[in-house]
Amino acid sequence: MTKKALRRIADALERMSAPPAPAPDFSQACAFVWHPDPDRLEPVARVNRVDVGLLVGVDRSRDTLMANTAQFARGLPANNALLWGARGMGKSSLVKAVHGALSTDHPQLKIVEVQREDLPTIGRCLNLLRGADARFILFCDDLSFGHDDAHYKSLKAVLDGGIEGRPENVVLYATSNRRHLMPRDMIENERSTAISPSEAVEEKVSLSDRFGLWLGFHPCDQDEYLAMIRGYCDAYGVAIDDATLKVEAIEWQATRGSRSGRVAWQYFIDLAGRRGVQLS
Repeated sequence: MTKKALRRIADALERMSAPPAPAPDFSQACAFVWHPDPDRLEPVARVNRVDVGLLVGVDRSRDTLMANTAQFARGLPANNALLWGARGMGKSSLVKAVHGALSTDHPQLKIVEVQREDLPTIGRCLNLLRGADARFILFCDDLSFGHDDAHYKSLKAVLDGGIEGRPENVVLYATSNRRHLMPRDMIENERSTAISPSEAVEEKVSLSDRFGLWLGFHPCDQDEYLAMIRGYCDAYGVAIDDATLKVEAIEWQATRGSRSGRVAWQYFIDLAGRRGVQLS
């Protein structure tokens, strides 16, 4: 094959391949969402979050995550964090609320949401963040891995950093209902079927060990549940007496078969709608 033909082939392949994604203007927003194929960081005009003061029953986790994030925002060392535990108890709300509380005084602090299914492309995302004049909370919500799911290997690369190391201006915050990110039956199956059970289990369970902070979230009691709703009512100006609130909120919780921060918010949404109060 002639050099001319090889050149034409090379030119055609170059035209077919997508050019590297340009780094976005990070000053245009405080939050972004990572989308691969084509790779891009889409700015978020308005982040869906509540004020950190409205999160009830998570004081210790709130203070710990706030302190860790404040260190990071000031350019100091900070840990990756895994927020795990009961459904609907404010894990993702806390991450977004902490960012919102600190971003006013630290406008260089950004949050970038990454979907679990996009973890295999996370290296390309980090390349856009590395060296930028900003600091990034890489946020992965509802993180867990099932049978034959190899996405956890991509997450290991983020936590360990590989040969390049995790960018100094990036920290990873993830939420999960599972402390070890893997279903218990998957761990037990590894123990019973693997040639070297301890090594097979260790590879998967050790993933959560790579997070420097473990913050546990547990089901709320009735007083905390009612306090959450009262806090929402006071913050948004929804008038209701304590006796009526208690009766309605407990009935609402009973119809859901659970009690959590999410259920409290859902009841409040219904209450605000019935009272004709706009929340936006």
